[in-house]
Amino acid sequence: MTLELRVKTKAVLGKQFIGLIIVARFFKPQKKQLTSEKQTFTINSMNHEGLGVTRVNNKVVFVEGALSGETVQAKQLTNKSKFEKYQTVKVIEQSPFRVTPFCQHYQACGGCQLQHLDTQQQITEKQAAVDKLFEKFANVSDLPWQLPLSSKPTHYRRSGRVAVIYDKKKDTFLVGYRQKQSKKIINIESCDVLVRPWQALFTKIRNLLLDLNAGNTISHLQLCSVESGDYLIVRHTKPLKSKDVAQLQQVCHANNWQLVLNSEKGVFDSQETPYYLLDDYQLKLFFGFDNFIQVNADVNKAMINQALNWLNLTREDKVLDLFCGIGNFTLPLATQCKDVVGVEGVASAIELAKLNAKENQLPNAEFYCQDLTENIKSQDWFNREYSVLLLDPSRMGAFDILTQLKLKRFSRILYVACDPVTMARDSKLLINAGFKVSKISLMNMFPNTSHIETMALFEKEN
Repeated sequence: MTLELRVKTKAVLGKQFIGLIIVARFFKPQKKQLTSEKQTFTINSMNHEGLGVTRVNNKVVFVEGALSGETVQAKQLTNKSKFEKYQTVKVIEQSPFRVTPFCQHYQACGGCQLQHLDTQQQITEKQAAVDKLFEKFANVSDLPWQLPLSSKPTHYRRSGRVAVIYDKKKDTFLVGYRQKQSKKIINIESCDVLVRPWQALFTKIRNLLLDLNAGNTISHLQLCSVESGDYLIVRHTKPLKSKDVAQLQQVCHANNWQLVLNSEKGVFDSQETPYYLLDDYQLKLFFGFDNFIQVNADVNKAMINQALNWLNLTREDKVLDLFCGIGNFTLPLATQCKDVVGVEGVASAIELAKLNAKENQLPNAEFYCQDLTENIKSQDWFNREYSVLLLDPSRMGAFDILTQLKLKRFSRILYVACDPVTMARDSKLLINAGFKVSKISLMNMFPNTSHIETMALFEKEN
């Protein structure tokens, strides 16, 4: 908005008065023009989003597809006042950690952004990025890093979502993922990060869709592979004819998939509740197809084991588990402590958590449904005495609840994070409350992607 001043004179009873009129004009700032010339950069580091970072004339430059130490030629994608963003088009001086991507769709697909970086070096770069975030937000350096939790770099993902788009002009279906830097869907032939039962999914479903009477009402597919089975959840926006359902059933039967229809009303027609196992604790956890579960089963199990190992619980410990979901941490905790209270904002997850505690004969686990962004100081569970706090929040972090909790009642706080920025921000609150980071590790839940999962143990300083 700009303000324009105008001077206006007016004669009243033979006298002149001078007045100021303020006129407000609204305008949209013009977009900065992108340069068509390719630029050459030497990359200093990588950030928490997996982008190469450098500076030009005291302005931050982010470069997609570039690695630390490389010199690259890049085209401009974004030009802002505080930063610019580029896409690598040619590597002039290559990092020794650059590798050939294993996926045929890597150049077009918007997933697995770091396939061009050696798997072990991915962990090194992610750890360095977390270091910088803790220095920036929590004023903490020299973090006490422990060994990372890793899994195989391919065929690790037990759940996923696949888009289905009908192209009227070409009378064909696109079955796949979003394109890089676009909302468009590209056809995928196979996806090597999905567990093996789903390798033939894309071509088989694409071939089937044209034979269905109402294939264009199918909007996406949800995949889920757990100990109770391999489930193909088909989301449709209008009711499917019995003939279409029969054809879907036939394909599923041939591939040992269990068909689950997800109707336009959001109802799942499954006759059973799926479950996964935590063998080390002899636990069976039931969940709904609309509930969150960790996509990497191996890292999930290692994560739980590490959490309990770091916390070193006794039968005297009382634990508060916030953002508990269906009880992924809560129930293993209940096998080793006096009692544990799990709190979660999703009602369906809490109902299943209660079921899981009952089915696994863990009466010392209680669950409450509560939006943890609200004022909750009046809640009964909030005002109890605890010795241990576990947090596993969404990407929003746990700032709202941490500002309400009486943190000094806890001797140990374990923070499991899927966003390193909010974790570093929230860590400042814990440090200010008298805690120190005693252990921290990366959990490579999503190899070959820029996602960073972190676990940190905070202990009260003497």
